[in-house]
Amino acid sequence: MSERYEYVPHRLLRRRVRDIASGTEGELMAVISENVSDSVAHERWMELAYIRGASGREFTTAIANVEAAGGADCHR
Repeated sequence: MSERYEYVPHRLLRRRVRDIASGTEGELMAVISENVSDSVAHERWMELAYIRGASGREFTTAIANVEAAGGADCHR
């Protein structure tokens, strides 16, 4: 079985971003490609953004839901 995660470079790392799904803003701490499958036979990888909100707690969202806070798009 391969690694369960891998860090992915992103141009918005350490910048203020918005999760468009929830409207929550914070700092993009990492983008990680994670194997979210519960099966060894069929791996399923997903790129997740880890965002640290104002409270200091981090939450995850799909990287497709991330945009720069202030309106710019987030395409890599």
